[in-house]
Amino acid sequence: MSERWDAVVVGAGPNGLAAAVELARAGLAVKLVEAAETIGGGCRTEELTLPGFRHDVCSAIHPMAAGSPAFSAWPLADFGLEWVHPELPLAHPLDGGRAAALDRDLTTTAAGLGGDGAAWRDVFAPLAAHWGELAGELLQPLLHLPRHPGLLTRFGLQALFPASPFAASRFAGEHARALFAGLAAHAILPLDRLATAAIGLTLGAAAHSVGWPFPRGGSQALADALAGYFTSLGGEIETGRPVASLAALPPARAVLFDVSPGALGEIAGDELPAAYRRRLERFRHGPGVFKLDYALDGAVPWAADACRRAGTVHLGGTLEEIAAGEAAVWRGELPERPYVLVAQHGPFDPSRAPAGRQTLWAYCHVPPGCDLDMTDAIDEQMERFAPGFRDRVLARHALGPEGFERRNPNYVGGDVTGGVADLPQLVARPTLLAPYRTPKRGLYLCSASTPPGGGVHGMCGVNAAQLALEDLF
Repeated sequence: MSERWDAVVVGAGPNGLAAAVELARAGLAVKLVEAAETIGGGCRTEELTLPGFRHDVCSAIHPMAAGSPAFSAWPLADFGLEWVHPELPLAHPLDGGRAAALDRDLTTTAAGLGGDGAAWRDVFAPLAAHWGELAGELLQPLLHLPRHPGLLTRFGLQALFPASPFAASRFAGEHARALFAGLAAHAILPLDRLATAAIGLTLGAAAHSVGWPFPRGGSQALADALAGYFTSLGGEIETGRPVASLAALPPARAVLFDVSPGALGEIAGDELPAAYRRRLERFRHGPGVFKLDYALDGAVPWAADACRRAGTVHLGGTLEEIAAGEAAVWRGELPERPYVLVAQHGPFDPSRAPAGRQTLWAYCHVPPGCDLDMTDAIDEQMERFAPGFRDRVLARHALGPEGFERRNPNYVGGDVTGGVADLPQLVARPTLLAPYRTPKRGLYLCSASTPPGGGVHGMCGVNAAQLALEDLF
């Protein structure tokens, strides 16, 4: 308790690390504390199946990290971060050995979509061409004074639409509609909800601008690079230090919490007004995820060639199938054919597995806290688009909602995005004005439960840190 710091950051996930870096860059003395024995939060890499097979525990593909205004400006390469760009950012297989391919090159993507090529260009070309400006607008609170009002208006007029009718009205063919549906389903919302098109537009624009890369060696490399940069600025990290109350922290002018709203309410207790604590308690968390990590004896036997060349593969079939599956999850049901997100690092990063072997990462959305095993359902979707897949499996590791929350308490009920990202909770996340600032002076929230929300981009932490600097320093 004799320690004295300008700022203390609680939680060493991407947002906590980013907040700590931003404060240290301003010349402050900053301490970062983490309850777990390792840093990283959603950016951890471990041997989950067999020796020598390195799997990403949560996040695996990082378009928003590569496109983050902060991460792209910081010298993270000097601390070991190397981005790996697959030949294709994304492939979306359909029955019959067909697939829609999203190439980083917009013209190539459009050419592969046939009659929908011109419409795809019309939607994404203006956004991808101005990604830097667009990312600067999107990765901050929804209510703000825009620096690029024309660009933001163009985005917003499309983004407010529900994803299903947007795709059906813009694209005539099965391939383009399915490709957009797979992008939009990252929202983990029914695709008939307002503003679900925003996620599809953002992720598609990122793919055509910065790609969908991943860190060589695993997502842990991104966390380690952030930590290396932070300590080079004079910051200090302490792991294995849970925080149950404000009294457990050393004195500091600012304390930033990379935790869930509920956890902040419990830690701060009566230091926060009762009305604000009730607001934190009412914060809504969404569906969970069920993830399988595979150790494989070789490459996935995809039926469609595009899938062999892609770092990310969306399994879900048509727009209608994906929409029905995501709506079922929202109702608390399990779809027979779930929408499955697949990350395959092996063809592009041989450091993940022994020679000739590969890892595979796959998850589907499930109702909050669901304890049912989705292994067979995910395996069947893999077999549907990669016949003979089961014969390549050496070992599996399953992680459901309870396991995710146990590993990272921010993932309440297995919700890995920090809370429902529907329109009301994008506007007020968790409060309407100055969402990072709490009523207690010097106390801030900087987790994915603040704007701009989920995704590995660090901007929740950066935005909160900048507000703390303005308020206190």
